[in-house]
Amino acid sequence: MNYADATKLLTSQGKFYIELGLDRILKILNLLGNPQDELKCIHVAGTNGKGSVCAIIAAVLKEAGIKVGLYTSPHIFEYTERIKISDSDISKEDFARYVMHVCNLADKNQIYLTEFEILTAVMFKYFADNKVDIVVLETGLGGRFDATNVIKSNLCSVITHIDFDHVERLGDTLEQIAFEKAGIIKENCPVFTHEGYEIIKDIADKNHSLMIMTSPYENTQNLALKGLFQQENLSLALSAVRYLFSHIPENIIQNALKKVQHPCRFQYIPDKNLIIDAAHNPNGINALKQSLDFYCMDIPRRFIFGCLKNKDYKKMVTELFNKNDEIYFYHFNYPNSVDVKALQAACPFDSYEFQSQKFDYKDGKLTVVCGSFYMIKELLNKL
Repeated sequence: MNYADATKLLTSQGKFYIELGLDRILKILNLLGNPQDELKCIHVAGTNGKGSVCAIIAAVLKEAGIKVGLYTSPHIFEYTERIKISDSDISKEDFARYVMHVCNLADKNQIYLTEFEILTAVMFKYFADNKVDIVVLETGLGGRFDATNVIKSNLCSVITHIDFDHVERLGDTLEQIAFEKAGIIKENCPVFTHEGYEIIKDIADKNHSLMIMTSPYENTQNLALKGLFQQENLSLALSAVRYLFSHIPENIIQNALKKVQHPCRFQYIPDKNLIIDAAHNPNGINALKQSLDFYCMDIPRRFIFGCLKNKDYKKMVTELFNKNDEIYFYHFNYPNSVDVKALQAACPFDSYEFQSQKFDYKDGKLTVVCGSFYMIKELLNKL
């Protein structure tokens, strides 16, 4: 199996679906020798911001000379982006070899794994084989029944901002969603958060876990990631780092912040006057709007937007745009992509279908691409 074969397998109808639960992933990990038990993990859950928090923590640990594994999702361009050791993606050759090994073992033992479960098993085995010092682990969906939640303990849990998303799986109240996210809290392991949900406190108390509340006080001047929302993420990340690794000097931390990479999160491309932001739910869209209004208040905007049907796209398009914006909707090649006509019907302003327009990027307008991770690769190729 080569990399192309591995990606074809992962995107096949038999693998690409969501089925929360820990039984299948535990069975395959047991056959692999339970590599997750060999690892020291920082576990991060939340609705928005968890990827940025993971990227910041991993960057600081790498700068301090710690061999750090980073597991995030989804990817933008290649599956290999999801599994990194000290900022280097897993090679396509290793990725294919590990995927083949996991899938063959699962087939032989009649374990029917989802795409995310395969990737998670690959990640644990790869990090254990390479003897990483610390793993920074981002949940895929929720927390309690997420495949990453097979670890028996962690160095700490981090719970980022909680809002409505995946309500059909996680619940339709913030307390229910917080309960699912708090499922990553482990006994006698501290948890960092900046929102005082009673259910998180209750679960922390039940697990004899120290709950540490943070305030968005950190100065983001040195942080390579932009956006107003990054202040909360930075405060959470550095609270965890300073608690767990008090020996890391402040100059190392500040140097690391200048090098943090997390593509497509309020990412500015100067030569195109283009911002790419994978905001894919109403809370993410509101955060994007606030950052645009702060950084680019007087600059006319051109939007290209597309999203998935299971998102509250009506609320997203209502809250994102202004009357004078130039608005394009895009139907990308994904089974759950919202049709352009449905987006136009939800939009209170005039809009157009994006096909392959050649924009004049020097016309003074800021172009903003947003709405879905799954759209970005396809759309950027056209742009």
